[in-house]
Amino acid sequence: MKIASFFSGAGGLDLGFISANFELAYANDNWKGCWETFEKNHGIKIDKRSITNVKPEDIPDVIGFVGGPPCQSWSLAGAMKGINDPRGKLFWNYVKLIEKKQPLFFLAENVPGILSPKHKPEFMKLIKKFWDIGYVVSFMVMDARYYGVPQERKRVIVVGYHKKLRKKFEFPKGEGRWATLKEFIWDLPPAKPASEKNKTNGKLEIPNHEYMNGGFSTIYMSRNRVRGWEEQSFTIQAGGRHAPIHPQAPKMKLIEKNKKEFVKGKEHLYRRLSIRECARIQTFPDNFIFYYNNVADGYKMVGNAVPVKLAEALAKKIMQDLNEILGEECQINLTKQQEAQLCLR
Repeated sequence: MKIASFFSGAGGLDLGFISANFELAYANDNWKGCWETFEKNHGIKIDKRSITNVKPEDIPDVIGFVGGPPCQSWSLAGAMKGINDPRGKLFWNYVKLIEKKQPLFFLAENVPGILSPKHKPEFMKLIKKFWDIGYVVSFMVMDARYYGVPQERKRVIVVGYHKKLRKKFEFPKGEGRWATLKEFIWDLPPAKPASEKNKTNGKLEIPNHEYMNGGFSTIYMSRNRVRGWEEQSFTIQAGGRHAPIHPQAPKMKLIEKNKKEFVKGKEHLYRRLSIRECARIQTFPDNFIFYYNNVADGYKMVGNAVPVKLAEALAKKIMQDLNEILGEECQINLTKQQEAQLCLR
């Protein structure tokens, strides 16, 4: 079953769907920093245009659309401009392509801020629009910790099933036990600091196992940034300077309100997680290589991605539903959207 990917980045969402036996037929992202990584790992060319310039006829016939429209506009940590930010409007471009192509399902991912009092009215307009163009929509704030990801990461997931499927998506139940940092990064040897001006060291024995150098801002030092080996990581962000501290370090010491410091005598233990460690925490496999010159771009690709295991859990549930609805006989030749529609008549 073929899917099309938008705002693809490195392709964590795509990798999860591929793991659930979907086939990636098309991908789009206009950030050049991800192009080499995406194409070398996924083996297909990426459409490098802005989604605003993509026409429905440019997209092959697929059964589903997946994508995470830029979230900075909706983030509680940002300016909260929402739909007034050009990046926020890109969500509506995604909706328009869905309307024109009418895939059997779509998935969209965004930050919880999109459900804040300021932005929820606009979000509900999106939900209504999806209904108007033919989709039954489910949405939920999901925490990746419940799906085998060693990280506290909450995201809004929106899944729409075409009304002709006569079914509403139900979110998969999470696991009762949370994975820990120790399970995912304990075996990695010491990482290497980035080279001068935070450029990559190039080819390393463990690919991408290098971390950003530089000081820590007063904002960074305002709260603890260390999680222990038996805990889950803080959210992996898209900025390397905000990467959590490696769990080898003791928890930061409170000096006064909004001010912490590293434990004296242990300062050498406080370093940012490496790009490879962040990738593992995002549940990328080690054979997934990130290509960049500036380590900041490596962190950006990893931090912007949907954790692979979370994507896989969602994709498996969608695949299960489609198999049950379409039936085995119909599924065999289900490679084009038109064939899928014929199967539903």
